[in-house]
Amino acid sequence: MSKVIGKVAQIIGPVVDVVFNGKDVELPKIYDSLEITKKDGTILVLEVQSHIGENTVRTISMDSTDGLSRGYEVVGTGAPIQMPIGADVFGRLFNVIGDAIDGLGNLPKSGANGMPIHKPAPKFEDLSTSSEVLFTGIKVIDLIEPYSKGGKIGLFGGAGVGKTVLIQELINNIAKGHGGLSVFAGVGERTREGNDLLREMLESGIIKYGEDFMHSMENGGWDLSKVDMPGMRES
Repeated sequence: MSKVIGKVAQIIGPVVDVVFNGKDVELPKIYDSLEITKKDGTILVLEVQSHIGENTVRTISMDSTDGLSRGYEVVGTGAPIQMPIGADVFGRLFNVIGDAIDGLGNLPKSGANGMPIHKPAPKFEDLSTSSEVLFTGIKVIDLIEPYSKGGKIGLFGGAGVGKTVLIQELINNIAKGHGGLSVFAGVGERTREGNDLLREMLESGIIKYGEDFMHSMENGGWDLSKVDMPGMRES
């Protein structure tokens, strides 16, 4: 689809309505990304959530809408938000739209170098019905509360009790014991906690066994609910 150009019609927090004028205009598809170039030159990415009629789409902003006003030009990219893929992503830190935030430069994410953050659910017949234990190499977990492959685990606890240390140990053991890679998605993390985690992973050397996605809580917005999507997509 060729790029279509619209204008901001309404802004309600992170929700932005965009209208596309013109006869027989082709509206962006659901989950397509739109881009707004602000006055300071920065690009704000929107993701289409629904078509609400009268050539208007409702979108969710992937960053703060501060300073945005009605009438801003919006350009449809014709594609969903893309994440970089390949061996180059190992040990890197990205935000919700696939831009590197570790100071090492962005990676290409167009064409064969990237994949959309949304993926259809696997078919029922493709799912495994057998239960297997994921051996973590941590004796107390493997003996008392073993983890299942493909399962979900909740680690609950207050500040400073060792949740992050346990996650780092799991990443290290899975990499060395099973040759696996890990994806860490920090949803709504405090900036300090994200910085501390990155520093500890760099110091211990385990960051080379996976990649990280981070979105700090002060950024706010619906994009908090989206940062887990690239994490699951990469995994």
